[in-house]
This record gives sequence, structure tokens and C-alpha cells, in this order.
Amino acid sequence: MKVIFTQDVRNKGQRGEVKEIPDGYANFLIKNDKAKRASAAAMSKLRGQQHAEAKKEAEILAEAKDLKEKLESGKYVVELKAKAGKDGRLFGSITSKQIAQGMEKQYGLKIDKRKMDLKEPIRSMGYVNVPVKLHNDVPSKIRVHISEQ
Repeated sequence: MKVIFTQDVRNKGQRGEVKEIPDGYANFLIKNDKAKRASAAAMSKLRGQQHAEAKKEAEILAEAKDLKEKLESGKYVVELKAKAGKDGRLFGSITSKQIAQGMEKQYGLKIDKRKMDLKEPIRSMGYVNVPVKLHNDVPSKIRVHISEQ
């Protein structure tokens, strides 16, 4: 029986995939709302959903590219202040959360702290480039300046 998976089923198929599977297993999947019968109407609806998802993904990619251009233009430098010792080392550290908050407060740009690829917190003063993964295909960098409080 030909079915359309409505959820991911391990070792069988991904959501939105159309596959031919044995009748007994197909009935089990349909009963548990993990798949539905691949009728002409269901196939048409699936194509429409895939088209809408592709369009939405293209918009997200375009937004990420625009944000990358803004970040790498050199106009956006996040200024953060922290207490530091005489040798330029910070008493605490600067985390990705503080960078994200500074970016939103200073420029109104929201960047998720989980997208920042900060291996370890920043512990020294000066300029630092923080890598950011805005999208799977769009890496970028945020310029951060840490000065003494």
C-alpha cells in the first residue's frame, strides 16, 4: 500500500515522504496517525504543503543573508562593559547571552544566543569576532568590543 508519512518513523520514512509499504504495517501506521493513504487528493495537498514550506524556507534564507550583510558591513559593533584587572583580564566573563542582549538593546537586531558559536566565554578586553550561524548556509560574525567599566 502506498502511504504518505505524517510523522517521522524510524527506519521507515520521514514526514512528507511517500512510500510503498506492506498493507498490515500501513494499516498500523494509519491507525496511529503516523501515515495516511496516498490518494490523489492527499498527494495534491502534499505538493501544496511542500511548495509552501519551500517558499517559507526561501524567505528565511533571504532574511538571513540580509542580516549577514548588515552584520559584516562594519557598522554594527556590540559595545559591552565589564570589570577588569590591571592586566586586561575580566573578573567575570562575557557570554553569548550578554552579546545577544547587547545587540538587541543597541541596534534592535534579535539574534538567538544558541546560534552564536562561542566555544568558551570571553575573558579579556578588546575586540572579538564571534561566529554566528544565522542559517545552515549562512555563517557570519558579530564584532564585539569589550571595555573596562
